[in-house]
Amino acid sequence: MGGPVRFRMEVDDVGLADAAVTAAVAEVERLERKYSRYLDDSLTNRINLAAGTGEVVPVDAETAGLLHYATTVWRESGGLFDLTSGVLRRAWDFRSGRLPEQSEIDAILPLVGWDKVTWDEQGVSLPLKDMELDFGGCVKEYAADSAAAQLQRHGVQCALVDLAGDMAAAGPPRHGPGWPIGIRHPRARDSAAATVILPQGGLASSGDYERCMEIDGVRYGHILNPITGWPVGGLVAVSVLAEQCLVAGSAATVAMLKPASQGLEWLEGLGLPWLAIDRDLQCHGNLLEGGSD
Repeated sequence: MGGPVRFRMEVDDVGLADAAVTAAVAEVERLERKYSRYLDDSLTNRINLAAGTGEVVPVDAETAGLLHYATTVWRESGGLFDLTSGVLRRAWDFRSGRLPEQSEIDAILPLVGWDKVTWDEQGVSLPLKDMELDFGGCVKEYAADSAAAQLQRHGVQCALVDLAGDMAAAGPPRHGPGWPIGIRHPRARDSAAATVILPQGGLASSGDYERCMEIDGVRYGHILNPITGWPVGGLVAVSVLAEQCLVAGSAATVAMLKPASQGLEWLEGLGLPWLAIDRDLQCHGNLLEGGSD
């Protein structure tokens, strides 16, 4: 999942807690094995290896549900949320300190486009050799929701799942309105830009600070526009609270992919609690209203 997994919970029975944690960890590991593009035997890798062959790789109901969701967000975002855009990493090495040539990006862009993917409830096919699906844009948030659901099924009603910053609460702590969560400052790694309270549901954040490089005073983050192939230049950090971490994560990502003013309009129109930080490090949004520090 690309980072540490943490569970916080309040329980009276240690045995119950152990069983719940075991089930939640197993669920995260199951999704990792199934969808990680780094594992040779994952479903994702099987789909990608079949690209350009005409083979339809069978999928189950869970995967079909994720494909439905990805299609909806792709449509609603005007093509900005695109699970085929991971191939752009071939042009962008953020450890190199080097900008790719436009020709390198242009050579990859024909492999990007959710509208090229053929899929239904039974299977999925990628028409072009070297095309890829990358569920990394949604599966970590989905895993946070799934792990929280496992905790609840095993009798834990006060818990917080943290998958490398993607949060899902199975219920608030007993003696407070919710779990206090620090929103990382985009330009000060060990500082919080704000603290919010998460009673239940999901909280996800997206920003230009996890993988980036600075060249000639310009910061290039890892969030790439699937239409242009270049890093986004709008907002620098976005956090969204929603009933599901999956929804919160895609909402935050789409806002990051838009120009700053359009990203703020997108967030405002969702009707969800949100916080965005612009390039002047000014905060926007309603996530801090009512019950937050």
